[in-house]
Amino acid sequence: MNRSILIAALLAALALAACDRPVVVNTPPAPVAVPGPAGPPDATGSQGSPGAPGYDGSKGEPGVPGTRTTVIVMPPAASAPTN
Repeated sequence: MNRSILIAALLAALALAACDRPVVVNTPPAPVAVPGPAGPPDATGSQGSPGAPGYDGSKGEPGVPGTRTTVIVMPPAASAPTN
């Protein structure tokens, strides 16, 4: 009985060790494309048309704040400590 347990344990260890072999896949490196020499320069294209002027927006009344006015108040700058 002791021998059968020992043989079963050895066979189980061999079976598990045989299944743990990693598969190595060798993939060839990708070919590197090397650019050839530069060709002759092409003719220059025609000049595009100028763009339209931008929209100036509506003018408000002088002295009256607008409805979308944002007031940014900056805190006073802290003085640097002296040594």
